[in-house]
Amino acid sequence: MAPTSTPAAAPTTSTTAAGTLRPGDSGPAVLALQRRLTALGFWLGTPDGRYGTSTEHAVTAVQKAAGLARDGVAGPVTLAALDRLSHLSARSSTGRVIEVDLRRQLLLVAVDGHVQWVMDTSTGSVPGTTPAGRFAVFRQVDGYDAGPLGVLYRPKYFYRGVAVHGYPNVPPYPASHGCVRVTNAAMDWLWANHALPIGGAVWVY
Repeated sequence: MAPTSTPAAAPTTSTTAAGTLRPGDSGPAVLALQRRLTALGFWLGTPDGRYGTSTEHAVTAVQKAAGLARDGVAGPVTLAALDRLSHLSARSSTGRVIEVDLRRQLLLVAVDGHVQWVMDTSTGSVPGTTPAGRFAVFRQVDGYDAGPLGVLYRPKYFYRGVAVHGYPNVPPYPASHGCVRVTNAAMDWLWANHALPIGGAVWVY
């Protein structure tokens, strides 16, 4: 009687296609991806080897910066683009400025003309509802705020009822009523690191 064989253990990192990493994957390849994203300033929190929501949004931000289809999946085309990318450029030259790039749907945290972090964002679905210009934060709420444009998480208001705020749903295209949406985790980081205090500059272009 032929001996039976024991199936090999499943790998710790799962991918649905060779060279592709996607939400739900984990392991050394994901950790390497996260470290590369972080080195280029694409915010995802602390690299942990797990392809969660923050990593998905960081990959989406890369796709936006590179002009690729936006699906949050690190496939061969996105990974090749990531290898070619360098740090994004800021328009501001001095001080700490939050820059909102409407065309690319990106939020940049710039300090003295250098982009420290890039965050995925979603702005107004109707052109003009997210106003272009140079503003400053004049009010903030450390919690949920029922503002004129809906219930916002930890909003930083910079123009009338328009704010940078956290939101559970940040699609890869303009979808808000006019506010600048980032993930709740990204908004927590902005608060914790005093990246957007009262009086802080917000440039929208």
